[in-house]
Amino acid sequence: MKRHVFVLATPLIATTIILAACSDNRNAGSDQTQAMDMREQAPMTEMAASESMSADAVAGPNVRVSAAPGVAFNYRYAFRVPDAKIAAVQEEHAAACETLGLSRCRITGMRYSLIDEDEVTASLAFKLDPSIARKFGKDAIASVEKAKGILVDSQIQGVDVGSGISASQRRSSDLQAELTRIDARLKAGGMGDRERTELQEQAQRIRQQLDSERDTRRAGEEQLATTPMEFSYSGGEGIPGFGSGNPFAGAWETAIASFVTMASFLLLLIGGGLPWVLLGALLMWLLRSRLGAGVRRWWQKNTPLNDEGAKE
Repeated sequence: MKRHVFVLATPLIATTIILAACSDNRNAGSDQTQAMDMREQAPMTEMAASESMSADAVAGPNVRVSAAPGVAFNYRYAFRVPDAKIAAVQEEHAAACETLGLSRCRITGMRYSLIDEDEVTASLAFKLDPSIARKFGKDAIASVEKAKGILVDSQIQGVDVGSGISASQRRSSDLQAELTRIDARLKAGGMGDRERTELQEQAQRIRQQLDSERDTRRAGEEQLATTPMEFSYSGGEGIPGFGSGNPFAGAWETAIASFVTMASFLLLLIGGGLPWVLLGALLMWLLRSRLGAGVRRWWQKNTPLNDEGAKE
């Protein structure tokens, strides 16, 4: 009986082993397929990451105000714009600020200078709501590029004002505790005039220090509430991909300079040689005139070479 059980169990065990092997093969094949898919997707992921990094490099670091709480930022942008378009670009930036309203943007300074009738420099200063400062700067860059200009310099500087405010609050808390202690001592009485005078003077100094700390915190809060931004404009032209200059304008200017040099050289030659040419033409005309012909005949008759005796 046990032999029959063993005989019947053997096919079942073999079948189980075969099914397990097939399942392992399928799992291995699935793992290999997933690995191949991951290897195929890796270059695409790396390419997407590379493109993203390239785009970020062009746009600059994406630093937001929320990423640095308590930091007061100061923005500076320098643009190179064709001289004839600086006024229009500056006016467009000023209009964009006015559209936001005084609560979010205020113009605090403006300058426009014309030099040598064709060279222009200008600047524009703002006070902005910190939450819109970076977007305002990016929109300004876009308008400059639309006017065939380029961004030549960008600076974003931050000052950790929040830490200073926190430190000022701690100092004020300590000073207030000391002032409370002094006031309680003065109310308690039972002291001499000298001690009372010293405590009153000490309390006065503490109140002055508290006022100073309060002013410090207000200045810091004002720095955090508004973000200064300054645009500077200089003349010139630029084409993306060719650096800060316009190669076509440069080639045209070189061609004009070469033509002017050539014309100057030709005029110099004409001015130096023309008198001699005129003198030669005058001599030829005199030789071919009646007077010249008479002089030649007289010379031929009176020359010593015509004397036979002189020849001998």
